[in-house]
Amino acid sequence: MDDITWEAPFCGEGASCFRLGTDQDGNGYIAIAGSEDDHLTDSRDALRRMILDIKAGKADHLL
Repeated sequence: MDDITWEAPFCGEGASCFRLGTDQDGNGYIAIAGSEDDHLTDSRDALRRMILDIKAGKADHLL
């Protein structure tokens, strides 16, 4: 896992902190801060699309 570059955690009020990461092979990673060894992996493009969709409100029904 040493090749993953993790961003600083994103934390919400009273919620878990999530970390996003990328590697040189074009993969994107999402993990709960402190549990980076247990991560979800997909392409960097899929990670980008998910972030854009969340910002566009497509996940607001989950709030």
